[in-house]
Amino acid sequence: MSDTSSDTTPFDLLAVGRLGVDLYPLQTGVTLDQVDTFGRFLGGSAANVTVAAARHGRRTALISHTGDDPFGRFLNAELRRLGVDDRYVTSVPELLTPITFCEIFPPDDFPIYFYRKPKAPDLMVRAEELDPAAIRSARIYWSTVTGLSEEPSRAAHFAAWDARGRTPLTVLDLDYRPVFWESPEAASEQVSRALDQVTVAIGNREECEIAVHESDPHRAADALLERGVELAIVKQGPRGVLAKTRTETVEVPVHEVTVINGLGAGDGFGGALCHGLLEGWPLERTLRFANVAGAIVASRLECSTAMPTTGEVLAELKENHLD
Repeated sequence: MSDTSSDTTPFDLLAVGRLGVDLYPLQTGVTLDQVDTFGRFLGGSAANVTVAAARHGRRTALISHTGDDPFGRFLNAELRRLGVDDRYVTSVPELLTPITFCEIFPPDDFPIYFYRKPKAPDLMVRAEELDPAAIRSARIYWSTVTGLSEEPSRAAHFAAWDARGRTPLTVLDLDYRPVFWESPEAASEQVSRALDQVTVAIGNREECEIAVHESDPHRAADALLERGVELAIVKQGPRGVLAKTRTETVEVPVHEVTVINGLGAGDGFGGALCHGLLEGWPLERTLRFANVAGAIVASRLECSTAMPTTGEVLAELKENHLD
């Protein structure tokens, strides 16, 4: 995508990937056929991470596509309202903006339904559309595994990594969604290729199994490091988060909250992680900050508009004597 702005200041975070509309029920504990009203929110993992980082004062942008429809126009406006540069978010005339529904059964059951057929516009990003200078100069460049599931998005991801040259803070969110792939083996093949291009990898135990064929958190982190990743982060569910570099191992316990909707917690974690990395904080402080940010999102209904500010996270840390 060509740069439409004369501002050449590097982005703190430039992400590529999923963008759509979340239509979330305003009633919990019931299936979709029993829901009366829904709330409309900006959604999609990559988009949510840019919003989360923007809430911490970071200059963020998203590379993606929408449909040429009212929902697409809503997403561009919402990105701007939430502080994300949308210069690289344009419409694909022949496709519709994706919609995602969920059901909410706290504390740990949130069935999710993706409406992305025949093809999601965010998978139509092409290599020739990219802005290589912006990708190279971004302080953090963030991709997700979903973008590797289909062409032309897959080729665009590898073209972007070629332009970036495995610069530090090139992040891959392992974010494996079986519904987007023909098989786990197909996902493993593409994720394995991608690991040669990135310096930070983040995923849960299932996602690590797809990436490096290890589900034990410590062995998975070690396997990621062996692939040349400099920072491996493994989310362990109720056991908290593990992070490893070649010289340091940090584990942070789960931060307890009353869960309303757990679907956006990982994206809140991701945006807060970016903030901590950019601040140059010690790894443990960064993980605690990100963990609390994700927990705050889980305590709220929506995802993008639930992302906490830095002040909210710091207040929670202080209240729980974690600062």
